[in-house]
Amino acid sequence: MGSTTFSESHVLAEIAAQYLEAHDQIVERKIGLGGTLISYEALVQGELDTYPEYTGTLTGAVFDDPAMNAEGLEPALATDGLEFYLRLGFDNSYAIAMPEDLAKARGIVQISDLTEHPDLDVGLSHEFLNRGDGWPELQRRYGLPQQPKGIEHALAYRALDARQLDVADAYTTDGDLDLYRLRLLGDDLKLFPAYDAGYLIRQDLPPAVRNLLSELEGLIDEPTMRALNRRVTTDGQSPALVAFAFLRDKGLVRNRQRPSGSESRIAYNTAVYLKLTAVAVGLGCLVAIPLVLLLSRLPRIAGTLQYLASLFQTIPALALLALLIPVLGLGQTTAIFAGIKTAAIISIGTATLAAFVGAGRLGEPIITGLTLNNHRLILEGVIPAACLAIATELAFGLLERRFVPAHLRVG
Repeated sequence: MGSTTFSESHVLAEIAAQYLEAHDQIVERKIGLGGTLISYEALVQGELDTYPEYTGTLTGAVFDDPAMNAEGLEPALATDGLEFYLRLGFDNSYAIAMPEDLAKARGIVQISDLTEHPDLDVGLSHEFLNRGDGWPELQRRYGLPQQPKGIEHALAYRALDARQLDVADAYTTDGDLDLYRLRLLGDDLKLFPAYDAGYLIRQDLPPAVRNLLSELEGLIDEPTMRALNRRVTTDGQSPALVAFAFLRDKGLVRNRQRPSGSESRIAYNTAVYLKLTAVAVGLGCLVAIPLVLLLSRLPRIAGTLQYLASLFQTIPALALLALLIPVLGLGQTTAIFAGIKTAAIISIGTATLAAFVGAGRLGEPIITGLTLNNHRLILEGVIPAACLAIATELAFGLLERRFVPAHLRVG
């Protein structure tokens, strides 16, 4: 079971996962994988069996054809061995939002009104900024003069509230719309298609799992989804706990399926995190130590390789992870290959990015916390990672004092 990075996707993934587990299915979670295209590719490659998705996202972001209807979507998905299996009962469309008082003062009611206010500061989520049914088409269709900046969706509403932004993209089921008193501008040129929510599955999903998922069809309407999102973003509850309470209230799970506490989760995440770092450092040592001994006698080749290594380091770690997914798939192998006193500490930092490819652990609460704007979750991942980095630095310092002659030490 996968999900993209925003809170609603987390909740919907947990609802399906916990319901399947309540019926004796074993579910592996790969939560917070990044944008739509990463999750979709993971599904095509067989790294996922299902994840929550939206019809408008598939037609606009995946197939780059916002005019595609449901009849056209079905064969397009079939060519990739996929199927949009069911609709949960609500439509979560994109929308453009701004503070109610600012919109009222400027007389802005619909998106086309923004053309008369080029001075407004626009901040858009990174995916919306670049996807085909997002800002490029919105700007073209409406002739908008603003030049937007990219911002994490979870941070945009606070930026609007603090008047650091005037306009941002939103989802119509966001739980924070009322909290921050935001106005959704009318889509008067009908740009945004329907975004019916459901589960995208592989066609080879076992019949038993299909039958269980089908029991969730039509279970969630738009007010219900907005309330679930509000419990995550405003009340600070975890998506797993919100999903559990929803299923319990519907009589679909029993109390014994309650998600485990944060203590066991932190211990497990830290253990996997140490594994990722140790393997990356070990592989780095196996390659680097013999290579440096060999190159010490070949200064010209060493200089060329040093230049190439420096050039390679300019590739952002997250970009490298994204490039490795089609080759290595999701999971710990991709995270290890991305990461290798300096190599160990860099690997500790790189390991947090494993959350983007389904091997998260300590990186997972960081990414989730950023998505949900939940400081407690962020610290749940940051503090153990920082302690590990400090411990590694101290350990290598002691090793240097013990084994490296004083005249060879730096500083």
